[in-house]
Amino acid sequence: MTCRTSSLNWLDVLYNSVRKTPGGVADAAAYLADRRGKSMHPETLRAKLRGLEGESLTIEHAELLTEWMQEKAGGCEYALEWMQALAGQFGMAVDAVPPPPEGGWSDEIGAIQTKLLEITSRVGRLSGTALEAMLDRRIDSDEAELMVSEVRALRTMAHRLERNVARAAAKGRARK
Repeated sequence: MTCRTSSLNWLDVLYNSVRKTPGGVADAAAYLADRRGKSMHPETLRAKLRGLEGESLTIEHAELLTEWMQEKAGGCEYALEWMQALAGQFGMAVDAVPPPPEGGWSDEIGAIQTKLLEITSRVGRLSGTALEAMLDRRIDSDEAELMVSEVRALRTMAHRLERNVARAAAKGRARK
């Protein structure tokens, strides 16, 4: 039987992230056992990640699972998504912002222009996705996942734009 999960529920996001990480739940359980010095059967971890009755996942487990995913190939791309979902459940937002290039951009103004165009493009994608999703006056979990993904990408790009603007302003002050 297939278990329906939501991209807006932090535990569902963490469970799906662990499952798509190389080695999956079995490897994650072995990692937790090694790090904590206590054995954990893969099915026990699966029950905790699914939030089955009587089972819960501690923040310590979530942190260790995040570290484990970040160590695995491709895991850095999605290891922190559960934190975004958790923050969203409480009306907050968190974003992973990639580091700037060493020393910034040689042409900060060009970087700002590029980011503004990227933001405009993403707003268009978000609008298109939202319009398609709302045609039936409902938003299902797959549609919500697409929309949330675009919103998060927009926020990240806005953080990067802010960083470029600050560097461009600092460079402008240095020349005076």
